[in-house]
Amino acid sequence: MIRVSRLSIAPVRSLGLLHPPSIDLTETGVLEDRRFYLADEHGQLVDRITAGRLVRVSSWTNPEATRLRLTFPDGAVIDGDAELGEPIAVDIYERHAVGHVVVGPWAAALQPLAGRPVRLVRCDLPAGTRRRDGQVKNAVSVLSDGSLRRLAQELGQPSIDGRRFRMLIEVDGAEAHEEDAWIGRRIGIGSAELGIVKADARCAITTQDPDTGERDLDTLRAIIAYRGLNAKRQALFGVLGEVATPGRVSVGDEVRVGSSAS
Repeated sequence: MIRVSRLSIAPVRSLGLLHPPSIDLTETGVLEDRRFYLADEHGQLVDRITAGRLVRVSSWTNPEATRLRLTFPDGAVIDGDAELGEPIAVDIYERHAVGHVVVGPWAAALQPLAGRPVRLVRCDLPAGTRRRDGQVKNAVSVLSDGSLRRLAQELGQPSIDGRRFRMLIEVDGAEAHEEDAWIGRRIGIGSAELGIVKADARCAITTQDPDTGERDLDTLRAIIAYRGLNAKRQALFGVLGEVATPGRVSVGDEVRVGSSAS
């Protein structure tokens, strides 16, 4: 039986993960997930590709994203209302994010870890970003323990921490890459239902230690070595879905694999 083993969200994109016991999946995803992000003085996204140490800071927000709390490695906490300033738009990996700069002490406190001046931005839409086709549905990522075990074997490691892939839903009880067979089908988890649409293309963030942000494993080379590249020359690991039926998903929920999503 395949069950949910861990849930992971990041209220501020690229910062440390939170692991709630349950999440509420709306039509646009989890309201608190990736609602905030960082941009530099030129309006470009700042994330762990260039600033891996950001993962050492954890964040929390409420579903309305009106309050924000950051907890730093030295135990310092910044907590308060997310007061909005001027509007800003940033491209985030083939998506368009429209939001407002958050006024307050957060950005200055993050600057040493980011390694440059940054602005903290709150997305106007709960989904955070808008796709090129104009839709605001947010991808729901799923990864199995079987896939992690296979990658560990390829890397000669006893295990691989799934947090380095920053998947929303991790599941136990599956064979290696069993989730690939769900593409084009619907799966039920808790009271929610997902339509699995494609495999997940991975980036260099997966090579970083999920606690420190330091590069420690060549995960991409290992994935490519045994799975190859797709037509877009992407390394695929895990799957992405969209919310077909909103609902609550909890750790321990069974994954129910259904028929074709069409």
